[in-house]
Amino acid sequence: MTVAIALTLVILALLVVALVSGKVGADTAMVSALTLLIVVGAIDAKIAIAGFADSAVLMIAVLFVVATGLSETGAIQMLSEKLLGKPKTLRAALVRMMVPVAALSAFMNNTPIVAMYLPVIDDWSRKLRLSPSRLMMPLSFAAILGGACTLIGTSTNIAVNGLYVEYFLANEADLIARGVTLPSTAKQFWWVGVVGAPAAVIGIIMIVLSARWLLPERRPPTTEGDEARKFTTEVEVEPACPLIGKSIEQAGLRQLPGLFLTEIERDGDTIPAVAPEEILHEGDRLIFVGVVESVVDLLKIRGLKPATNQIDKIDADRRNRTIVEAVVSHNSPLVRRTVRGSQFRTRYNAAIIAVHRGGMRIQKKIGDIVLLPGDTLLLSTHAGFVPAFRNSDHFYLVSNIDNTREVRHERAWLSMAIMGALVVLLTVPIPGFKIEPVAAGLLAAVAMVLTRCCTGTVARSSINWQVLIVIASAIGIGRAMDQTGTAQWIAHGIFSIVGPLGPHAALAGLFIATTIFAQLVTNKAAAVLMFPITMALAKDLGVSPEPFVIALMLASACSFLSPVGFVTNLMVYGPGGYRYSDYLRLGTPLTIMVLILTLILAPMAFPFTP
Repeated sequence: MTVAIALTLVILALLVVALVSGKVGADTAMVSALTLLIVVGAIDAKIAIAGFADSAVLMIAVLFVVATGLSETGAIQMLSEKLLGKPKTLRAALVRMMVPVAALSAFMNNTPIVAMYLPVIDDWSRKLRLSPSRLMMPLSFAAILGGACTLIGTSTNIAVNGLYVEYFLANEADLIARGVTLPSTAKQFWWVGVVGAPAAVIGIIMIVLSARWLLPERRPPTTEGDEARKFTTEVEVEPACPLIGKSIEQAGLRQLPGLFLTEIERDGDTIPAVAPEEILHEGDRLIFVGVVESVVDLLKIRGLKPATNQIDKIDADRRNRTIVEAVVSHNSPLVRRTVRGSQFRTRYNAAIIAVHRGGMRIQKKIGDIVLLPGDTLLLSTHAGFVPAFRNSDHFYLVSNIDNTREVRHERAWLSMAIMGALVVLLTVPIPGFKIEPVAAGLLAAVAMVLTRCCTGTVARSSINWQVLIVIASAIGIGRAMDQTGTAQWIAHGIFSIVGPLGPHAALAGLFIATTIFAQLVTNKAAAVLMFPITMALAKDLGVSPEPFVIALMLASACSFLSPVGFVTNLMVYGPGGYRYSDYLRLGTPLTIMVLILTLILAPMAFPFTP
């Protein structure tokens, strides 16, 4: 062991300790480790930071933008409403949720998929009267299994694939002599699916069948204070609303979580105590009482709009509209005046869409409510309202409500067409035309912005910079391991144990080592850090590196054993109310299943000796 290897191993050990402790962010820990490697001379600074310009990192960034375009136009919500439905049993609910999530995750980065589904599944669990813990972990695992089916399903696949192409070009003569050829773009897109697709099918079946015993019945803490804050709001059924002709029950308006339909106004008449069989008509005014989050979700339903003509008179571009919460002060000129008579829109360039008053239910239409000090108003307004009135004595408090941008439903099909075009460019060979995957991704991201499926500001904010920093830093650390000989030293260690047992044993050893490493330093870091070890192991065995690349992709992409092993596991950890041990209960059999499939299918599709 050389001094350089020893220093690299010490820095890697410190990195593992920092990540396991949970006291340092993954991005901070990775950048710190990369910096130390540069300082001790293990890697040249230019080579170390080259990972930040890597095409795989850029591809991951643009996929976040593409996913945002689908979310901002309501395309994801539109698909989920049609696919989730109202199942009667837990198993049926799991099938309805996991199949579309896995399918979507195969063609989109699975992290934003889970981010978009989290609020949907949270509401859905309340409607079905199921504990969120019964659905949240399967949501994450379905996204992980789906992401293992294609190149773009998860960032680890993109990173490992990009590293392999780079490695092949640098070692082309040696690999060709061993009978290995550079995989085509189409092969790169689908090759992990040789194992990933069967694993997804079997994994979903395993979860559905075992959920009753392996998924715990836990409920995350809820705040009763939030439940007490009931807003009164009115929405109108627009002429093109897809809910027209459906009953309240069929439209899904009967059991909205935290929201109650109190009455309907139709042609001057009032329908109180609305029955679930009541049919919705064009122009109906629906009066709801509910919590602020549910009011915001209600306003995102296609074909429903706030029942006030003041919305259309606001002097602000639709793309810059937002919803603001404001508490009326005792000095406000609004006090003891009706909403209609206060000329609110003219005075503030905002429209009142909901009102909350203590724990009281206000038995009036919004326009007839007489405002009092302490009333909380939900306002549809321009982005500059909060800074303009934050210090005004008209309001005690003014604050933005998160995730309240107007959904551009009319562009949903356009965003899906852009996503479809990206999949075609990445998978279907076009005679006389070739485009690099990162160029196709950039084209799709730019198209999302130029067609206004999402704004440039929203696109920039949608990129998860922590994920990109972790992967870029890990690429630099992996190169340091390669240059110092650390990767080869570790590979020789693994080879000395499993090498004499044959390539299948080496494949199993690589899978297990990567799986364990992923629980310590996150799957993305494990994938990139283990890559040079993987290539060195295949070279020592004198076999094709392709089955080992597949094993590395599957081991890092299918990380089920802990909440820190995969970012989607961490995302559902809080909402599901889970404990660390809960992931082991369901994740262990899934991991064993993927390992067995990898050992059987990877060498069959990509032989050790081409």
